[in-house]
Amino acid sequence: MSIVKRRLGNSSLEVGPWALGGNVFGWTADEAMSFRILDAFVDAGLNLIDTADVYSKWIPGHQGGESETIIGNWLRKRGGRDKVVIATKLGVEMAPGEQGLSRAYVMRAIERSLARLGTDYIDLYQAHRDDAETPLEETLLAFADLVKAGKVRAIGASNFKADRLAEALKTSRAKGLPRYESLQPWYNLYDRANFESSGLAELCRGENIGVIPYFSLASGFLTGKYRSPKDLEGRPRAYRVKDMMNERGFRILNALDTVSAELHATPAQVSLAWLVAHGMTAPIASATSLEQFRDLLGATTLELPPEAVRSLDEASAPAAAAA
Repeated sequence: MSIVKRRLGNSSLEVGPWALGGNVFGWTADEAMSFRILDAFVDAGLNLIDTADVYSKWIPGHQGGESETIIGNWLRKRGGRDKVVIATKLGVEMAPGEQGLSRAYVMRAIERSLARLGTDYIDLYQAHRDDAETPLEETLLAFADLVKAGKVRAIGASNFKADRLAEALKTSRAKGLPRYESLQPWYNLYDRANFESSGLAELCRGENIGVIPYFSLASGFLTGKYRSPKDLEGRPRAYRVKDMMNERGFRILNALDTVSAELHATPAQVSLAWLVAHGMTAPIASATSLEQFRDLLGATTLELPPEAVRSLDEASAPAAAAA
């Protein structure tokens, strides 16, 4: 299978059409399974691995950094650093006073991430969320120094609103600083409005910002495996999925079922292919087993015909919820 890579924004980074979500490493995938998934991912010709320093601090007993540490252990054992594009994030609270995008914190956070990842550089260093307390110029100047030092190749933003991302881009142009080459928005077939109607989609298209959406499968809802409250029992993401079990959610699943049957694909594959059809550079999706990995891999070569895209667009239109 030949994987076609695409450029991330205006950067020099070239990435495959699926970004492997590292949020599950050390959480719902132990180190051994994480290694197997990472091996399979690279063997398939894919390269973009997304993580964050805070993964998986939300688990009792975890401190954050577990995902980066597993990826670092894998890199040390397997080698091939040049075959992967490592994307990590900073800014979410790791400990009291250890958060945000101030210059001082950026400089502390990257050294910790580099140590956990066991690498000299990070390909894509992302602001995990906006920091209204820190001037955009201060953060961008810090990132510029990291790029100059060879510790970062490109920078990206996550969870930024359109006005703040536009202001950051304006600042980069005016000051001659590196710009955010990518955006990580919460975007999928179910969650469309915040990206499409907020000005973010238009801004990213106009500025050639690469888009690597997270929650691409809506916490598993778009795989079709959750059809009733009983399906959620004992599931770690049940609290997110239960709110999607409504008229609109089931309309989306029905459309996915129809398109999947017509294309001999799975709902997960169709959901990811829909994102690519809407201009996403590399949707982020995680796998906790090789079976899940193989399913998601099928999306990288699936091209939806126009009528399938229209069908899914209509079924998932946010306004349809009130129809």
